[in-house]
Amino acid sequence: MIDRLLTVRRMLTGAAAEAVPERLVDGLTQEYGLRDVEVYLVDYRLAALLPLIGDDARTFPGDAAWRSFDHQTEVVEDTDLYLPVTARGERMGVLRCAPVPDDPDVRGELAEIATLTGHELQSAAAGTDRYRMTIRTRRLTLAAEMQWELLPGRSRIRPSFSLAGQLEPSYAVNGDSFDWAEHDGRLYVSVLNGMGEGVESSMLTALATYALRNARRAGLSLADQAVLADQAVFAAYRGALHVSVLLLELDLATGQLQAIDAGSPRTLLMRDGTIHAVRLEPQFPLGMFEDSEYAPESLALRTADRLVFVSDGVFAAAGATGRYGDTALERFIRATGSMAPLQVVRSLLGNLRTYLGDTDLDDDAVAVCLDWTGVPH
Repeated sequence: MIDRLLTVRRMLTGAAAEAVPERLVDGLTQEYGLRDVEVYLVDYRLAALLPLIGDDARTFPGDAAWRSFDHQTEVVEDTDLYLPVTARGERMGVLRCAPVPDDPDVRGELAEIATLTGHELQSAAAGTDRYRMTIRTRRLTLAAEMQWELLPGRSRIRPSFSLAGQLEPSYAVNGDSFDWAEHDGRLYVSVLNGMGEGVESSMLTALATYALRNARRAGLSLADQAVLADQAVFAAYRGALHVSVLLLELDLATGQLQAIDAGSPRTLLMRDGTIHAVRLEPQFPLGMFEDSEYAPESLALRTADRLVFVSDGVFAAAGATGRYGDTALERFIRATGSMAPLQVVRSLLGNLRTYLGDTDLDDDAVAVCLDWTGVPH
C-alpha cells in the first residue's frame, strides 16, 4: 500500500505548473483529513506574506506565519499549524493548515510536504507567471522586472555557508544586483552596480552578470572572469558606461577568500562581535577602459565570520537628519549578529527605510550577507 506522504509527493510532482497549489490542497485533504490549507509567499520587499490559494488577508511581521518564516520552524496558533516553505535555504513562504494534528510524526510529514512544496513551486515557476504575480503588492517597473529575473535567488543555506541578498527599492530597483553559484567546493559571489537609471542600467548590469557567468562556467580564474566581463562591457559601451563590481571566490573547505574590488560596494567583516572594514585595493570598474587587468587579493576567513556587503545606496542614503553613515551601519550589523543572513538584509534595508522616513532613496541599495560556518561541505 502506498503511504500518504508518497501519494502527496506524486500529486505535486505530476501537477501542471500552475496547478501545484490545488494539488497540494487535494493531497492534504484526501490523505491527511485537513479542512483548511493555504500557502503564503513572501513578496519582493520581504514585507508581507501573500496568500496563494484562497482569499486570506496578507500577513505581516509578528504574525504566526511570520514567526514560522523567520525562525524556520513550525508554529501552532489556535487551530492552525504553520510550516516554512523553503528550498535549499531559499525562503519562499509558509504553509498553513488546520486542524493541527496531535501526532508529532504527522506534523513531521507535513513539514516534509512543506519543503517539497517549496521545491515544486521553484521548479514550476519556469512554466507559469502565477507565482511571480502572487508575490507583488504592486506593479514592478520594467527595470525591476529585469533585475529580479536576473537573480539566482534571495537566500541559500548549505552545511558550510549561509548567504542572502536583497534589493531596494524592491519594486523600482535599477542597476544594483548580486549573483552567486556553488561549484566544486567553491562559492562564487558578485555584487554589482551598473551606471545610469531605468532599463539602460538594468541592461548594463545584465550584460556584466552574463559575461561573468560565461567566464566562470568556462572554468576561468577570478581575474580572467573580470577581464572577460570588462571587455564585454567596453565593447558594448566604449567606456561611456561602466559597472562597479565586487568579485569573490571562497574555498568552502578552508575559508580562503579571493576578492577583486572593481569599484565595489562597502565590505564589512564581523568577527567575534567586532566589526572590521575590509580594505581592498581599488581596481577599475568593468568597461571603463579597453585593456584593464585585474589581480585578486586573499583573505583568510575564520569559522563563524560574517561578511556584509552594501552599496553606496545604503551608507550614503540621506534623510532629514543627515546620512545613514558608517556608524549606524556598523551598529546595526553588530546588533543583528544572532540573525540569519536573510533576516539581516531584510532588517537592514527596513531600518534604512525607517531612517529615511518620507524621503525616497536617491540611489539603489543592495545588501548581501555571507556567513562561513567552517563546517566541511
